[in-house]
Amino acid sequence: MSEPASISSGIAARYAQAVFELAKDQKAIDKLEIDIADLSEAVGASEDLVSLINSPIYNRDAQTRAIAAIAKKMGLLESLGSTLGLMATKRRLFVLPALLVRLEVLIADHKGEVSAEVTSAKALTKTQSDKLSKAITARIGKAVKIKVSVDEDIIGGLIVKVGSKMIDTSIRSKLNSLQNVMKEVG
Repeated sequence: MSEPASISSGIAARYAQAVFELAKDQKAIDKLEIDIADLSEAVGASEDLVSLINSPIYNRDAQTRAIAAIAKKMGLLESLGSTLGLMATKRRLFVLPALLVRLEVLIADHKGEVSAEVTSAKALTKTQSDKLSKAITARIGKAVKIKVSVDEDIIGGLIVKVGSKMIDTSIRSKLNSLQNVMKEVG
């Protein structure tokens, strides 16, 4: 990991731990989980929000006012909104995506869940997602929370990542393997 990325993840981890502990003390973990999902969706959908958290054009006051308005409009947990405001005054909003990821990990650990990232060639149905979740749960022995993304380039099959383990059954992977074998033969 590069040094700036390491510094960013360290900053995000400290803020995330503080927000998580406050939510745990307030017995508001479920609300925090909903807020994190909503905020992640907003960051993914809004170029203006991404610009606000990353651009040096906005001064501290503008960032602080904007993030306070966003937190109020979204009805975020008070401790999360306050933390975002503090991050804005300290010019650290750029770590917001890492903060959200770290909070998801802390909540999953607290609930005894494991996150699985699943990439498929087309969107999974609810039935397919449930079957996959049950299969992974049976395999690892913990409750699984699946994050599905679609990548049409894999042609078919799935790529499943749980922790440091990855299972790649995509057709793209199999074609690449076949191509490598053919290069070795010829």
